[in-house]
Amino acid sequence: MREHVTAHLEPLPDSGVHPLGAGARSHGHHDLSHRDLGHCDPGDHDLNGRRPGTTDRPARPAAVLIPIVEHPGGATVLLTERTRHLKHHAGQVSFPGGRANDEDHGVIDTALRETWEEIGLASHHIEIAGLLDNYLTGSGFLVTPVVGFVRPGFALKLDPFEVATAFEVPLAFFMDPANHAIESRLDGQAERRYYAFRHSGHLIWGATAGLLMNLYRRISGQLPTA
Repeated sequence: MREHVTAHLEPLPDSGVHPLGAGARSHGHHDLSHRDLGHCDPGDHDLNGRRPGTTDRPARPAAVLIPIVEHPGGATVLLTERTRHLKHHAGQVSFPGGRANDEDHGVIDTALRETWEEIGLASHHIEIAGLLDNYLTGSGFLVTPVVGFVRPGFALKLDPFEVATAFEVPLAFFMDPANHAIESRLDGQAERRYYAFRHSGHLIWGATAGLLMNLYRRISGQLPTA
């Protein structure tokens, strides 16, 4: 499973080879400028026939970790649910991650730092596998998704201000097209369509669902045409 997933990801920026090859455990200094800032994967904006964040301001760089936990009985995806008092995306399901800081040495550093701050998952439990394509959100962030394999046996320490809970969903659930849905809601006067998954009482939608759909397309080989 690990080799199959890694073979379908973008290699890390400074290596030229897939990161689970030579030098796999070196996180290095990965520059956000390496990524194609004009290219975005399919997501909510494609479903709505427009690109989000199309303003005169440049997109703000961010990164998330897509943690795949390698349980003996099958891989899972680790997700978080945001607290309901937050100003933005309150109560929504998300991946650990956030905006890049000046002190970060690239997308890997951003994703690992945010993961540690939000859920207390230390980097020595994580082996970086590669990247998905950038994802432009409606709030104007250009997100680089970093895929990492997580060894079981970790203990999480959630930031109570940002994270209400963390939970795992079998990777196989997201890889089954029967679980893929497109839903809609009113956004002002316009209808907004978005990808969605429903699992054990959790609604996973918006950018998080879009990123999971991108992972599905990568792994299954169903990359959309440009």
